[in-house]
Amino acid sequence: METSIKHILKEQRSYKVAGSLWLEFEGERFFGPGRSELLQLIDELGSLSQAAKRMGMSYKKAWEMVTALNTQAAQPLVLLQTGGKKGGGATITTEAKQLIAYHQQLRARFQAFLSHETDSLGVK
Repeated sequence: METSIKHILKEQRSYKVAGSLWLEFEGERFFGPGRSELLQLIDELGSLSQAAKRMGMSYKKAWEMVTALNTQAAQPLVLLQTGGKKGGGATITTEAKQLIAYHQQLRARFQAFLSHETDSLGVK
């Protein structure tokens, strides 16, 4: 039995069901929009520092996110190379690309759910 709240909401107002979605590991955030974006930028730019800069994030924060991802996953998702003539770099693994794709599909289903629930409010 579905409960209606239409009688509680003001008429002619825009209400929206909203939410955020991420995966957790042992009670801590494992993967969500921010980490997905970071991995995509690392893949595009080949650099953790450039990816962090593009996101307006400190290198330290990006490094911590990558370290957490690599620790929480069964195998590393980001491979970092330090120093050298070319100044190092970063790449993401096939598993990281699979995780990004899964998260994008999960978010699409979640957005469809939120949209459906917003429509069920019956208030425009």
